[in-house]
Amino acid sequence: MTLALGVPPHERSRGWGKVPEELSARVPAEQRGPGRDRDDVRLLVSRGTEVAHHAFRELPRLLRAGDLLVVNTSPTLAAAVDGRVGHARVVVHFSTRGDDGRWAVELREPDGKGTTRARAGGPAGTEVRLAGGVRLTAEEPLSPGSGRLWWARVSPVGAVPGLLREHGRPIRYSYTERDQPLSVYQTVFALPSVDGSGSAEMPSAARPFTAGLVAELVSRGVQFAPITLHTGVASAEVHEPPYPERFVVPEASARLINAARAGNGRVIAVGTTAVRAVESAAGADGVVRARAGWTDLVVTPARGVRVVDGLLTGLHEPEASHLLMLEAVAGRDAISRGYEEALVGRYLWHEFGDVHLVLPEESADAEHCSGNHQ
Repeated sequence: MTLALGVPPHERSRGWGKVPEELSARVPAEQRGPGRDRDDVRLLVSRGTEVAHHAFRELPRLLRAGDLLVVNTSPTLAAAVDGRVGHARVVVHFSTRGDDGRWAVELREPDGKGTTRARAGGPAGTEVRLAGGVRLTAEEPLSPGSGRLWWARVSPVGAVPGLLREHGRPIRYSYTERDQPLSVYQTVFALPSVDGSGSAEMPSAARPFTAGLVAELVSRGVQFAPITLHTGVASAEVHEPPYPERFVVPEASARLINAARAGNGRVIAVGTTAVRAVESAAGADGVVRARAGWTDLVVTPARGVRVVDGLLTGLHEPEASHLLMLEAVAGRDAISRGYEEALVGRYLWHEFGDVHLVLPEESADAEHCSGNHQ
């Protein structure tokens, strides 16, 4: 999910350039040295154009009692499966399960290095042979003009969850060093879904949370509102806008969000997926109501946000459409300033990298100033 359609090239320049390759996080934090855990990452904190540098473990004292963290409970799927089209080897990335039982899939070519490279999808009728006698037949592009993702019929019906459990592996991108077990891609908030649905890619903003950190946040009066949004396969090469994704905002979470907004609490989304779900459930009056279904919402500065006050997220590439969402929350100047600091400070990018906490500017007479101290 990258570049938003309808954004002229001159509006995409944000004043900071391409991310150096050496700033890609190649392994998870807990594998970078003995005694390390998931929360051993850095935390860049933006309040307007003011930037502070912290460790992620300091998050509990950067928030305050009454704040509400909206977290995505979608589990990460072992969504990559080897297959064959004729005699050619392919890798199928299972992206999104449709209501009609079909799956949106991306066909890739193995690159001989343990990762994959782009391959044209389709044409209609293309059959992919998978393990266990499973067959996949491409039927139509996910959206007009898109050749990357295709709706495909899987036979036998209902075979995908078992196929992924037995023969799947997490989707891996070329900047990572090696294959990782699926457990590495699950967040502490992940819950299994009844129908086997989940996210093709990890809701990675929540990855640094540990059970101990969650307990400390709760003990300090920070609340959690779970939502679910199953995210699909992002485009590593072709910049495309987000496409519709399945989401659920439960009644209990809607009440928690509305109560926080009615009081002095700040609603802070953990990840862009949480922003998309909550804003999709918010009416024009800013009230969040329980909702379940599909969302095609693209959050941009022009659209703005109705509910979210802040955002905890990973660091995104300069052309990523997620940056438009960040600008909708905090403004273009704040995000540009934060990313300039991240580059100078040698922060690490991508799903195993460091994180960025975007908070609203504190008023001059704010009683709670804990987040301003290092």
